[in-house]
Amino acid sequence: MTKLCPSADQSRRTNTGLTKSMMKQILLLSVLSSPSLAQQDADTIIQRSVAANEADWKAAHEYDYVERDRQKGGGTKTSEELMILGSPYERLVAVNGKPLPPEQQAREQQELETTLVERRKESQQQRGKRIAKYQKERESDHLLMEQLTKALDFKLVGEQKLGPYEVYVLKATPRPGYEPPNNEAKVLTGMEGKLWIDEKTFQWVKVEATVIRPVSIEGFLAEVEPGTHFELEKTPVTDSIWLPKHFAMKSQAKVLFLFSRKSQADETYGGYHKPAPIKAVAP
Repeated sequence: MTKLCPSADQSRRTNTGLTKSMMKQILLLSVLSSPSLAQQDADTIIQRSVAANEADWKAAHEYDYVERDRQKGGGTKTSEELMILGSPYERLVAVNGKPLPPEQQAREQQELETTLVERRKESQQQRGKRIAKYQKERESDHLLMEQLTKALDFKLVGEQKLGPYEVYVLKATPRPGYEPPNNEAKVLTGMEGKLWIDEKTFQWVKVEATVIRPVSIEGFLAEVEPGTHFELEKTPVTDSIWLPKHFAMKSQAKVLFLFSRKSQADETYGGYHKPAPIKAVAP
């Protein structure tokens, strides 16, 4: 009996089928034996966003801006935040969206000029003490933003359009074993959150965080309760620097674990620009 040999075309089809089958198995094995692609992406996105936020924080003190605060009883207060010789100065410019009366404008201007004269006459020790106090406040605010990415685990849950930006959407949940460096950061152990990160720049377009379980703050005899909520939105100031556009907070705490205390904030920022340099007068 003559043994039939497959044609070249049949052989090619068979080899192609085997190759595809083998490739699928190899791909499947590689996926099963390595971290999920989504988690790898989430880790990369968070690392790049942390680098972008670090650059923003370092540049923030170089800018003057306008801040509008929504008051608890209603209405708004608008102020200019001016960087004067190493630390900010706040000048009230409007109430409820209306410019101050001329007399009040004159008083605000006089106070600004007085402050400028005083800071120019400071000794090096006085100036250093003032700037150190401001830097300590900056470091405290920065620590919470920095710890957010250490206290929480992030999972990439999708992509979407948020305003003009194409963003990655990440969900954040408390990270087991996280040890907060101070009492302020301890609140992060009871939080979950959500981040919207720009796909091009890896900047935080929006961040939300909510307390989901009570957190005791040792030393303050207080407990931050579920329902406390933070929200931050950022906007580009230059091609590479993004700064806050809106911050909102609603907090609820139990002081001495008996008396409830509620507080809230709703702040909008804009008009970012670098001021003209001010020369200090030598003492």
